[in-house]
Order: sequence, then C-alpha cells, then structure tokens
Amino acid sequence: MNVNPSFLWTWNRTIDRLPYLVTGIALFVVKFCIDWTVATAFYGRSWSVLNYLIWPNENTLRALDLSYPDRWFALTMVVISLPFVWSGVILTIHRLRAADLPLGLVLLFFVPLVNFLLFLVLIVEPTRATASKRIEPPLDAAHPRGLRRAHRRLTGESSGRSAALALAFSVPLTVVGVIVSAQVLGVYGFGLFLGAPFALGMCSVMIYGMDRPQPFGRCVSLAMAATVLAGVAILAFAIEGLICLLMASPIAFTLSFGGAVIGYTIQRRPWLSDHSGSLVLAIVLALPALMAAEYVYEPEADLRVVRTEVIVDASPETVWEFVVSFPALPEPDDWLFRAGVAYPQRAEIQGSGVGAVRHCVFSTGVFVEPIEIWEPPSLMRFRVTEQPEPMHEWSPYSIHPPHLDHYLVSRQGQFLLERLPDGRTRLEGATWYSNRMWPAPYWRLWSDHIIQSIHRRVLTHIRELSEARQRPVD
Repeated sequence: MNVNPSFLWTWNRTIDRLPYLVTGIALFVVKFCIDWTVATAFYGRSWSVLNYLIWPNENTLRALDLSYPDRWFALTMVVISLPFVWSGVILTIHRLRAADLPLGLVLLFFVPLVNFLLFLVLIVEPTRATASKRIEPPLDAAHPRGLRRAHRRLTGESSGRSAALALAFSVPLTVVGVIVSAQVLGVYGFGLFLGAPFALGMCSVMIYGMDRPQPFGRCVSLAMAATVLAGVAILAFAIEGLICLLMASPIAFTLSFGGAVIGYTIQRRPWLSDHSGSLVLAIVLALPALMAAEYVYEPEADLRVVRTEVIVDASPETVWEFVVSFPALPEPDDWLFRAGVAYPQRAEIQGSGVGAVRHCVFSTGVFVEPIEIWEPPSLMRFRVTEQPEPMHEWSPYSIHPPHLDHYLVSRQGQFLLERLPDGRTRLEGATWYSNRMWPAPYWRLWSDHIIQSIHRRVLTHIRELSEARQRPVD
C-alpha cells in the first residue's frame, strides 16, 4: 500500500478503502497525541477520546464568551485542528469520488456523530472502476421475498406510490417513538433527539428504494418531507408545542439527512438492498430498546453556572437597593420571550438578611428564593426552592409536556457588586442550573442563551433604576 502525500493538498484524486482507513487512523492518532500533550502539559487539563464525540463543543462555539484561560485553551485547540480538518476534508472528497458518491456529502464531515457514520460508509463502500457508469439492476433481476414482494404489489412501478408508502410507514412509527420516550418514559435523550430522526430518514429512504434504487435528490427530499410531517403530527396530536419543535429542528433535520444518506447508500447496492426489510425491522425494534435503556440508566445532569455582568454608573449602595427588589419591568421586545419563554417581571422580598425570602415574579409564575448570604452592598446569594414552568408552549391545545417539569431546573443564584475606582459598580448576576435534556452540549446552547437573556433583562433594568436614582435632580 502506497499513499501519496500529495493526496493531502490536491482535489482531483481518488483513494481506495484501505489507504483511506489507514491514513484516517494515522491522522487521528497524531492529532490525539498533539491534543493530549497541549491539554495536559500546557493547560493542565484532562483529555481523552471522548472529547471528539461532540465537536465543536459548547466551549469552542462560545470561545469569545469564556473566561480568559478557557478562551485561550478553546482557541488553541481550534487552531491545532485546522490542518487536520483540511486533510480530513480532502481525503473524504477523494474517497467519495472513488466510491461514486455525491461530493456534497463532504458536508457531513462537519456534523458531530454523523461524521463517524460517514467514515464507516466510506470504508465499506467499494471503489468503482468508473464514476460515470452506474449500473442499476433491472426490476426483475432480483428475487424479492417477504416485505419486498409486498412492497412491489402495493407500489407497482410508481415512484410516487413508493414515496407515499414510505411516509405512511415511517412517520407514524416516529410519532409513536416520540410518545413512548417523552410521554410514557419521560426521557428526553439520545434515543428521542438523535435516534428517532436518524431512523426516520434512514427507514423512509430504504422503504422508498426497496424495489428499485431512487436518485439521491429524491431520497433526501423524501427524508426532509418525512421530518416535517412528523413535526406537524407531533404538534397536531398535542404531544409537543411549536417552540420546542423549532428548538429541536436543527438537530432533527441534520440527523434525518444523515439517515437519508445511509439509506440511499443501502438502497442503491443490490447486495444490501436485498436486506432492506430486515434492516428496517431491526431499527424499529432497536429504537425503543435504546429509549428504555436511557430510562433505566439516565445519567445525572451536571450543575452549570451562567454569569452576566453590566457596569452601572452608580454606587454599590444605590445598586443594592434595586438588587434586593425592583418594580415592574416593561413588556419585553426580545423574540425569545414573545415566543413564550418565561421572563422576569418584578422582584419582591419578605424580611431582610439571611433567612429572608425573595420572590422573583416571572410571566409563568414565581421563583421562591430563600436568602443564604447577605453582605450589603456586595453579595446576595439565594437558593431556589420553587420555580414556575420555563415557558408557555405554542399549541392549538392546552398541553403540558413532561419537559416543563424538572428538566431545566434553577438551583441557586447570586448578585455580586464590585465598587470600581471611578465610583461606578460592576454588577454580576449568576445562576446555577441543571438541564436533563440530551445531548447536553446542544441543549446547553439554548439554556445558556435563555438564562443570559433573562440576566440581561434584569441587570439592564437594575442599571437604569440605579442610574436614575444616582443622577442629581436639577
């Protein structure tokens, strides 16, 4: 086996399966050694293979919002990754060309988890002698049995009927899977958010092309249509609200597309498509098993902190008064709050000092916050013993999905005031919370953004009140 190094910077080559596999493993080993050395020796951080399962991770995506050490660590790891990303893209393009697959599939290289499936497909897929000759078996070349025979009887030679059958089978099964995971088991995990959309895309395409291979564009279009129809059905049957469906849509469409690519690869290979029925049945059985396993072994959610700060042109003594309690805020203009996410309206307090109880009134109810640390005018910290729903769902019905209870949970909060040399005050708000929605890195992007928006609304209001109080009256 001879791998020409020029493969790593030229675009118009092809590469066979074994050289692709060996080169990919070699590059991964080299990258892991470099990453591990930099992380442990220069930054004093742990590093393992698990760090590559979700990339880019939340720290990478939010690199400029992190603390100074975390920011430089994340940016360093990104810079180290760039030459390896380039090499991976080039090698993947070579392999796609050799396997006579659409070069646009290289975009899956950047999709977490799906890129591992793409790597496996490119290892299994044989190299074609010529990319221009695609041989599809005639309709009568194979000897369909069982499900394939039934498929032919129902659809005949109609591509439209085959698509309708694929949708009629895959969409209801996906909706049932969502009901089992969310409503019955109360698990919002990998099976629901990753397994279900991936299975939907893969199964719909395999059923669509069970009797004869279908073009790539039609396969992807069918998978996207199946994803939209599943979302409409979930909304119509009062299973979830529109806001949560919109939040889940990026990961759902991405995974459905990945499943469609795998399904397309299977249905265009006679030696694989003969087993399409068995593969669909295996997926239908495996998905509920995955959801049940998550129900039994659901991991504990990590405690996470979000911090936001503003500079107030007023003394800490003035700011402290409005930290303890503040009057009603104007109605929000932020699209997130107008869409139904809970937002703060006012704050009240009963008593003073440690043991006092603060009530922060939100649009969906009241946060009950017993004071634990009271150090005026510098620090106030409180526990959260009761909290309202995190949002009002948009739905034609009155619904209460399980994720509104005990999934996004505030544990503790604080206000920290620092007197600046010029007489102003640095005001920091912090919230400690946990989120049981999985995959955690994806849903943390949403929950962090929501909490940051809540912080900014409160801190901006406190700043305006404090500066108005501090400003001398003419």
